[in-house]
Amino acid sequence: MSDAVNPLNSPPNASFTEKAAPHVLALYRVVVGLLFACHGASTVFGVLGGAMGSGEALPAGTWPGWYAGAIQLVGGILVLCGLGTRAAAFVSSGSMAYAYFSTHQGTALWPIQNGGEASVMFCWAFLLIAFFGPGAWSADRLLFGSRAGQRGREEGGLETGDRERAAA
Repeated sequence: MSDAVNPLNSPPNASFTEKAAPHVLALYRVVVGLLFACHGASTVFGVLGGAMGSGEALPAGTWPGWYAGAIQLVGGILVLCGLGTRAAAFVSSGSMAYAYFSTHQGTALWPIQNGGEASVMFCWAFLLIAFFGPGAWSADRLLFGSRAGQRGREEGGLETGDRERAAA
């Protein structure tokens, strides 16, 4: 991938928003991961108000709530740290899609009517992170090098058209 296409190596004439984009994406990832991990911790450990505001944890192994909480806790921490971000975000997105369709969608069509706004928002937020990667700061970049979070883009991902325009 050329430097003109890689947002982590922005050219000197890049706009402020182009230079800031990878850092804003990393901040977005951290916030989404933290919020998701908090949901998981409340379900698994009964902290922060407990499972569904009950003040208590769900019994270990309860289907599907306890397993959803475990996915939320582990997935949230991984996304927060930027470790295995794309895979963790993809699994987290899928768990929220499952939560929406199995729990909320049966009562009403629209998320505002069926209480599924959080599930829908987390689903799409994690799908965005899965496709765009961890951003400028992540554990993957520290452990595996500066291009660890960019592998999907180098292999013909979102920037294919940009690469062709840069070569022209």
